[in-house]
Amino acid sequence: MIDILVYLFENYLPDACPEPAVLARKLSAAGFGNADISAALSWLDGLAGEESGRCRSPANAGAVRIYDEEEQERLPVACRGFIAFLEQHDAVDAPLREAIIERAMALPDEQISLDRLKVIVLAVVWRYRHEVDALILEELLAEDSDDEDFGAGDDVARILLN
Repeated sequence: MIDILVYLFENYLPDACPEPAVLARKLSAAGFGNADISAALSWLDGLAGEESGRCRSPANAGAVRIYDEEEQERLPVACRGFIAFLEQHDAVDAPLREAIIERAMALPDEQISLDRLKVIVLAVVWRYRHEVDALILEELLAEDSDDEDFGAGDDVARILLN
């Protein structure tokens, strides 16, 4: 499923992404399996549903996000620290942070790797067309040496910076 998200970054603008049925056919033609396509479309549907939730009242200045027990188990310290890093550098605001956490928790993985979290951040940023500083984007595209399933690379950077 993560490979499909990367494929979407490289091939579509957020507003130009085809309808789910058309997208499923295009992804199938590109060589993705039906189970992965179904999982990715379901995940993206949840991301689209988050748009209405982005209007939540903003957090007060100095507020701290407390992770519940399940979030702590599934989002290791490195992931939670990375989310805090993004917030501290004004790369994401509180509603965007919550969308990122919600979409991470929607993955079937027992524990989310840092590289998978970075793809989720990219997906949320891509979907909401949120501007990201080039140095933050570079950090998002940097691969964690422990996980080899993320390879968006320069194509995604070129798309997000344009």
